[in-house]
Amino acid sequence: MIEELAVVVKIENHQVWVESGQSSACGACMQKASCSTDAIGSVLKKKPVPVDSDIQLKSGDQVMVAIDENLLLRASVLLYLAPLIASFGGAGLAGWWFAGTANAELWIAGSAVLSLLVSLWLINKVQNLLILNYYARPVVVRKI
Repeated sequence: MIEELAVVVKIENHQVWVESGQSSACGACMQKASCSTDAIGSVLKKKPVPVDSDIQLKSGDQVMVAIDENLLLRASVLLYLAPLIASFGGAGLAGWWFAGTANAELWIAGSAVLSLLVSLWLINKVQNLLILNYYARPVVVRKI
């Protein structure tokens, strides 16, 4: 679990909204780019974010918010690696299919772009279907 300190901003209809309570030390740290401590904070500090909580909270409470690393890894693979593989696969298939024909390079480039766009569309559709079964948001782990 990747954890981040946050502050409860409001509670509305049994929904907890938090903002990042990131310390100022992270701003001056030399390891900020490779540190997972700032991973959730970079999202939370922009605006209030809804989180799930089983703990009784009130506005102003400091809480520890966490999200599963495996979820972030799977999302990264889905959003970065799958379209890349689809694009190279489409280009390779077009290269094999149109080998030796006139304008083969145009067909290869067009197929790569089309494969990329189709993969992004499919990812969007799969995400919309799976979001009904499992919608992962940060959760409040403990009150500080």
